[in-house]
Amino acid sequence: MFDWNRSCSYDEQQKRRFHTTARSRLKKLAAELALPPGDFDLRSNKAGIAISGEITLHHERAYIQVGQFGLSSGHGILIRTCNGRKDYTGGPNHFLALAMLDDIPALAAAVRAITGVGRDTAHPSDRRAA
Repeated sequence: MFDWNRSCSYDEQQKRRFHTTARSRLKKLAAELALPPGDFDLRSNKAGIAISGEITLHHERAYIQVGQFGLSSGHGILIRTCNGRKDYTGGPNHFLALAMLDDIPALAAAVRAITGVGRDTAHPSDRRAA
């Protein structure tokens, strides 16, 4: 597993691994949410040498950003609603631990609960009767 809490600050190799791994996980998240290609943007901003920068999945109604902006608090995934791909401020901020990137189905469930975006891709036979 990737060490999400290892700082990218002044460590170019770690920053490169952080961005590559986070982009890969956000692509998996988009697939888990059943977002068709072209329905979202995936951006990476490496920023300066003292910080991690951020990786962003931006959908018409969801804005998900990964960075080491909350290491001391254990947070690093920002999720909020938005109104289009030009909306960079959106609804209220919700933060999750970077470790959620290691559990894409759980992260997708959180995104669905917060934003209403994506569909549950579990097969009906996988669900228990209520």
